[in-house]
Amino acid sequence: MCGIWATFGVEGGLSATCLKCFSAIVHRGPDAWRIDQDAREPKAILGFQRLAIVDGLHGMQPMRLHRYPRITLICNGEIYNFNRLREQYHYPYETNCDVEAIIHNYENFGIADAVKRLDGVFAFCLVDGEKKKIYIARDPYGVRPLFKLQDDEKGILAISSEAKGLVGIKQKLGEKLALGQFPPGHFEEWDILVDGTVKYNYTEQYFKPGTPPRFIPFVSENELSKFNVYEKTAYLLEAACKKRLMSDRRIGCLLSGGLDSSLITALVVKLAKIHKLPYKIQTFAIGMGDSPDLIAARTVADYLGTEHHEVRFDENDVKEALDNVIYHLESFDITTIRASLPMYLLSKYIKENTDTTVVFSGEGADELAQGYIYFRDAPNETAAHEESIRLLSDIYLYDGLRADRTTSAFSLELRVPFLDIQFTSHYLSIEPSFRQPQNGVEKHLLRKSFAKSGLLPDSILYRHKEAFSDGVASVKKSLFTTIEEIIKERLPENNLRFPGLQPHSLESKYYRHVFEKSFPGQYNFTPYYWMPKWVQVSDPSARFIKHYAAS
Repeated sequence: MCGIWATFGVEGGLSATCLKCFSAIVHRGPDAWRIDQDAREPKAILGFQRLAIVDGLHGMQPMRLHRYPRITLICNGEIYNFNRLREQYHYPYETNCDVEAIIHNYENFGIADAVKRLDGVFAFCLVDGEKKKIYIARDPYGVRPLFKLQDDEKGILAISSEAKGLVGIKQKLGEKLALGQFPPGHFEEWDILVDGTVKYNYTEQYFKPGTPPRFIPFVSENELSKFNVYEKTAYLLEAACKKRLMSDRRIGCLLSGGLDSSLITALVVKLAKIHKLPYKIQTFAIGMGDSPDLIAARTVADYLGTEHHEVRFDENDVKEALDNVIYHLESFDITTIRASLPMYLLSKYIKENTDTTVVFSGEGADELAQGYIYFRDAPNETAAHEESIRLLSDIYLYDGLRADRTTSAFSLELRVPFLDIQFTSHYLSIEPSFRQPQNGVEKHLLRKSFAKSGLLPDSILYRHKEAFSDGVASVKKSLFTTIEEIIKERLPENNLRFPGLQPHSLESKYYRHVFEKSFPGQYNFTPYYWMPKWVQVSDPSARFIKHYAAS
């Protein structure tokens, strides 16, 4: 997890505004920073905020190689198959940094094939000074963030890992500049013109959820042929965790005690023992009082023998964090903000009290494996499958965004095995009816895949789905009730008016009010409020769905 930032075609070079914007993403990479301005391209400025995870000595960016001196790369990401690419194509690596593979792929295959051959999570900007080209690209599910600011008339392009790194530039250069997220699974080409301005050429989608990998997979089809569908599912999820162990920093796990985070934690603990990591895996749980999540996470941690940390928060912590959470999220979505508060507070604890820097989490499982309670109301398996695809396509706007921003706010790097390309491709290829809830049990296929593994107690493997704001809070009082009480004290007036997506409650009005302070007029960042499908509810909490069984 790092921060990338660049401007092209902007007059004035490294102005005070540019430096302030670049500094706005320093939390993504506090270990070192660098800004490059090539004398041959005076209107091209590339910046990098580094969190050192792999190759602390040679991993600094912007990256240039002796073999390709006119290629410059900035990338926030991890390329899990960088060693396999070196062996397959005999790449002469100059560093031990995984993102070097992007440059070799580009030089050997061109941008379109280069991105398809990457097994990893990434957002990058590659400048070819010889061909006068700029390429930007983002990983298939948008695990790593990327924002783009452009003005086609003025020939301006700017990119940043977070919007807060671009808002000031937009305000200085003019409100007509378009600012928004760069879509996952896409790459884009631009020309550098003689006067230093740039010209947009085209955008191409190279990945859609469910499509098979275009790279040589981590696990071969021959190796998988001996397994049934359940064994294959378990094997590939473990492989997804294994490839994500690459790190020179300490690894830990976010643990709610739910199925998803518990499975990932169990697999990481198993792999840590196999690979003889020189430390015990730390686990982190958060809740109010003795919440259901804290109790369940404690059960898992005791079972696995982790170095467990419990974090308790109260109403005062919510009051203090709420506005900061909205700033870091760059969203005013109700569900996203509610769920981000505990994760933000937990990340703060990890940063201030431990030496863990890389954290595994269970994001993506609900979207992929139909884990949301409302999937019980799907009219048929086809509709359920299409909803999974939709959720995965938009995860970068909601749960994926939440997971990245709450952890990066405190300079942690997130790893999400459930969004592994080989694993998601396998899971979405399974007969749709198998992936639906069975006998009122969500993620039945996933649970059955690990039923005989002994990785988790049955009480956890078959634990009912919690609404997140209920799991971290008490049974009597949900987290969103606490938030609503705080907002009633803070909302300046009830007749606030906003363009675009309209708030429909005091809570949503407050979120939008705070959002507009830092990101005025950028309502496009949240295209719609996340809500359950096929059910009639006025609030996104699962507590209001008739099937909700948590108690």
